[in-house]
Amino acid sequence: MGKVMLEVNHLKTKYITRFHEDVYAVDDVSLKIEEGKSLGIAGESGCGKSTLALSLMGYYFAPLHYISGDIIVDGRNISGMKPDDVRRKILGNEIAYIPQAAMNALNPTSKIIRFIEDVIKAHGIKMTKKEIYDMARERFAELGLPEEVLGRYAVELSGGMKQRTVIAISTILSPKVLIADEPSSALDVTSQKMVIKMMRELMEKGYIKSMIFITHELPLLYNVTDDIAVMYAGQFVEQGTAQQMVFDPVHPYAKGLMGSIIVPEEGMKTHALTALKGTPPNLKNPPKGCRFADRCPYATPTCTALAPDPKTFDTDRMYRCLMSVRKLREVYGNGNSTESESEPEPEFV
Repeated sequence: MGKVMLEVNHLKTKYITRFHEDVYAVDDVSLKIEEGKSLGIAGESGCGKSTLALSLMGYYFAPLHYISGDIIVDGRNISGMKPDDVRRKILGNEIAYIPQAAMNALNPTSKIIRFIEDVIKAHGIKMTKKEIYDMARERFAELGLPEEVLGRYAVELSGGMKQRTVIAISTILSPKVLIADEPSSALDVTSQKMVIKMMRELMEKGYIKSMIFITHELPLLYNVTDDIAVMYAGQFVEQGTAQQMVFDPVHPYAKGLMGSIIVPEEGMKTHALTALKGTPPNLKNPPKGCRFADRCPYATPTCTALAPDPKTFDTDRMYRCLMSVRKLREVYGNGNSTESESEPEPEFV
């Protein structure tokens, strides 16, 4: 077992709307990432992936609020730290974040080198402008970005070049954890490949120690990450290795999510596509029982009354369901029916 770079225990965060309503977007999430490893997070829109990414940085501003749980970065618990301390000591140094639509994050009136100078200055690092330029030039060159990019404005760069530049700036201080929220979205296939190649190089060269990769493109996770966690309605419903999650998911939602795409890998070429009926629950008033019960083809009255706790199987795999893994695999084997009336009574654990 390698050194743990990020450990999260029972994290809960919420949004407070202008009508003073609580929206529990992240509810009891736990995870652990070791040095040199990457975790992919998948799930449909609105399940809490981006909120989790923001929450993991420990930097909360309205309407997002911390409720409870631990966020431990390289042995240091950052939960409850003062916002100014998090901004100066944690962000960029310990945890770096690449937001959605990162291509639009660059001020069009500033040259790229200015952004790097601002990052260095904000963290109180004593360096001359020449030292900063030389460091940036060397880092950009190692990541396949030409030196002239440093003297350009964002409007002079292509979409793929902007995205790679944002990644290079975000990781200039070699953080322990990189959180990338859909870094390849809105890019063409060629640009996507370049972005993924760059992120792999960041790991290989040791510029980042671990990574969380969030995306809707599930086949991408299989090729980029070591492990995958499937998120639904603010909770992880299953987590395992990328191989396990793509080819052997057990939770009904994970099974449906993986079955809704075509993955051009051996064993997945001719599988029938599936569809999940219904919509996720309103997180202003989460269901008392299983949050997936209203959409689950195997749900019983027990599922709507009892909330399942996370359970482990096969040593280190996790799933959140009242039904046993054995019984889930049995009902999948019965034609993977979508009609709950035709399914046998589940075995609960």
